[in-house]
Amino acid sequence: MIVQLNGNVNFPITLDPTVWIFDDRKIELDKVFHTPSDEETDDGKQEVWDRNEYQQQIRPPVNKSISRYERKKVLENSYVMPIRHFIHNAEPSVEATEAVLHTNEGEVTITYQQLLESLLLFALDGKPLRENGPVQVLFGDGSNQDEPIQGVHTITVH
Repeated sequence: MIVQLNGNVNFPITLDPTVWIFDDRKIELDKVFHTPSDEETDDGKQEVWDRNEYQQQIRPPVNKSISRYERKKVLENSYVMPIRHFIHNAEPSVEATEAVLHTNEGEVTITYQQLLESLLLFALDGKPLRENGPVQVLFGDGSNQDEPIQGVHTITVH
């Protein structure tokens, strides 16, 4: 249930998606590609998730105590984690142009920019992805949200 981030990076990283459920940087899957209607917003304005603004808030997770309601909510929702946080910590080479996603079914090559904007799906209905995991990759533009890249266990930056 771990994901290796390696290749043309200064610091190869081993990621454990099972602990992200309590990480403050996680995002509910339903809120990533969904723009609320006027009825869903308090002031009548449409709220749009600003990916760039969110990704600039790189801060470590806060291990705060959570209420019983929040704990129940965490164990019922599906979540994604922006990969940008981890790429930044691995310090990839400035010459990086692509990434290879090693899956249970083979390899998928994507651009480095696609990788930076990707989200890692790590929990469905509050449970880790055991069958098609440990993570699934969703592109930041939502182009593959119906068919994410499944079974990703290693990400190699080239």
